[in-house]
Amino acid sequence: MPKVDLYDMSGKVVGDINLSDEVFGVEVNKEVVHQVVVNQLANKRQGTQSTKTKSEVRGGGIKPWRQKGTGRARHGSIRSAQWVKGGIVLGPKPRSYRYTLPKKVRRLALKSVLSSKVNENEIIVLDKLSFDAIKTKQMVEVLKNLKVDGTAVLLIAEKDEKIEKSARNIPGVKTLLANTINVYDLVKHNKLIITKDAVSKVEEVYA
Repeated sequence: MPKVDLYDMSGKVVGDINLSDEVFGVEVNKEVVHQVVVNQLANKRQGTQSTKTKSEVRGGGIKPWRQKGTGRARHGSIRSAQWVKGGIVLGPKPRSYRYTLPKKVRRLALKSVLSSKVNENEIIVLDKLSFDAIKTKQMVEVLKNLKVDGTAVLLIAEKDEKIEKSARNIPGVKTLLANTINVYDLVKHNKLIITKDAVSKVEEVYA
């Protein structure tokens, strides 16, 4: 059972916490993590790109010259693909890139990333995180106390407007709720800062 230090907002160690083996102590499966990241990025694609085919390009209704006798190649329209301003052959059309992966695969990927954060000492557990008002400066101070100088995901148990708005203007910092945790954001950011309550909630859902 992984054991990590428990910090307060001033950056001091106030104890330790045991993390669930079933969530934070599994064997890391990089292949599954890659599959889920690719899936998330594919599902984010709009798929609105479009090109015009020969039938959709304006003009070209008349045969450019007679079929035989000119010494030139046969053409029926100046909007064929080989002509400048002609249609595009087999170009992209609006489509959906969305596809689904099995629930067990998605869960294994999430557990693998969480376990990887523990293995690489990239997880910081806070006993609590609360502000009296929306203060970006106060959030910056907390991150400084925790020695977070790169990108970070801030994972909290429940929606807290004061925390979310205090962190949203800080470059490289993203706030997530325990029920919106995802593989891509965890992989993208270097540090995972998670509250003690959020740990309990994640373990309750995924253990």
